[in-house]
Amino acid sequence: MTGNDITHWVDGAGWAGTAGRTGDVYDPATGQVTARVCLASESDVDHAVTSAARAYPRWRDTSLARRTAVLFAFRRLLAEHAGEVAAAITAEHGKVLDDAAGEVQRGLEVVDFACGLGHLLKGDFTENASSGIDVYSIRQPLGVVAVISPFNFPAMVPLWFLPLAIACGNSVVLKPSEKDPSASLLLARLLREAGLPDGVCTVVHGDRVAVDALLAHPDIAAVSFVGSTPVARSVYETGTRHGKRVQALGGAKNHMVVLPDADLDLAADAAVGAGFGSAGERCMAISALVAVDPVGDELVERIAKRIGALRTGDGRRGCDMGPLVTAEHRDRVASYVEAGIASGATLVADGRSVIPDGDPGGFWLGPTLFDHVTPDMSIYTDEIFGPVLSVLRAPSYEAAVELVNASPYGNGTAIFTTDGRAARRYQNEVEVGMVGINVPIPVPVAYHSFGGWKASLFGDAHAYGTHGVDFYTRTKAVTSRWPDPGSDGVQLGFPRNS
Repeated sequence: MTGNDITHWVDGAGWAGTAGRTGDVYDPATGQVTARVCLASESDVDHAVTSAARAYPRWRDTSLARRTAVLFAFRRLLAEHAGEVAAAITAEHGKVLDDAAGEVQRGLEVVDFACGLGHLLKGDFTENASSGIDVYSIRQPLGVVAVISPFNFPAMVPLWFLPLAIACGNSVVLKPSEKDPSASLLLARLLREAGLPDGVCTVVHGDRVAVDALLAHPDIAAVSFVGSTPVARSVYETGTRHGKRVQALGGAKNHMVVLPDADLDLAADAAVGAGFGSAGERCMAISALVAVDPVGDELVERIAKRIGALRTGDGRRGCDMGPLVTAEHRDRVASYVEAGIASGATLVADGRSVIPDGDPGGFWLGPTLFDHVTPDMSIYTDEIFGPVLSVLRAPSYEAAVELVNASPYGNGTAIFTTDGRAARRYQNEVEVGMVGINVPIPVPVAYHSFGGWKASLFGDAHAYGTHGVDFYTRTKAVTSRWPDPGSDGVQLGFPRNS
């Protein structure tokens, strides 16, 4: 192995594993390979899970006060090293530094929530449910849990799960994306520095081999996954078939509905920010804008004007939008531009011709805008996951809602209007899990929960918030009696309350 190899994190230290396989890690702004990440074999995954299983009993029995102290220390360290984590994200994912810093900040909010988890971990108690009998419930951890996180949020998504799972008393095996793995190792090191015992947080890198091994491993009790819908469906079906508790957050095709009474400058700003932030590589990105007649032409004109002022380039140079994560992904997204033209959509802004402020070898594709898109076009039906914004026209509010609800996805949506009645009606009628009213990216704060409907979520539990606590614990009901000396004798009848 060389100094540029990124290793696994097992028992509180780097570990190269035994597989001998590696994957290239790129700087998307230059197109250069900057490191090689170890890719785990099935036996490597087993070694990592065994470490986590060995650490679990002691951590489970660690007092809540001690667990909370570790999380408070981790929160302080993460805040102190936020710039370092953000720089690692930009170097491997490509998003601009300001966006990467915002990702870390949103992850910190979940750590804040986990620091106060004692309130949610307490059970219920009923005294004298029957004569001399008390009934109470307690929450206990599951054991070893796995987190499989995507490339687009290499710090925030792990932070959706790690703090809650750890606070609840579980040990965790994190499998980050092999495209940008360094941020996860920084989190693991900071947790160890905060006092987390070795083995409670383990990081194993890998591709599908590692994912399949985690889903089948008998010592993994639960799996949290974030990724595309086809993979999320497969993870859910495979994990549950192996008897695991699974929450699998899938893809999206998020709609932004703009009513005729909306503030069009506000709506145009929001569409550009939500459509092209992080190069559109967000599951909460707005990729479909539904303009309700007669505002379409004016709104498209305002969006196009703003696109013209954007600066695409190296995220370390103060640009507005960075590159895509890999050359293959850039080429895939660019192919949708060709498909949109071929299907008859109007290409208003062509990101393929962008002149970036960065190395020519970077994975560049600028903001792209299509108008007069129809629901049968692939640029509308498919989750492109890139800087491509499609504008559809709707003759009425009712038609716009019908279009949104016909989508197989139900992750996020937004409506822009100054009419409170219309907004209230929309939040009631739309079949989507997260709704923004004049807010383009309605990601809930940490004490609520994140998750969509329909093909955007497999499983019942959303991420973080109270759903996260429920997912990482199981309840146990205890019926207790402390009788006086002596015996009531043998009773064969069914117990009754009295």
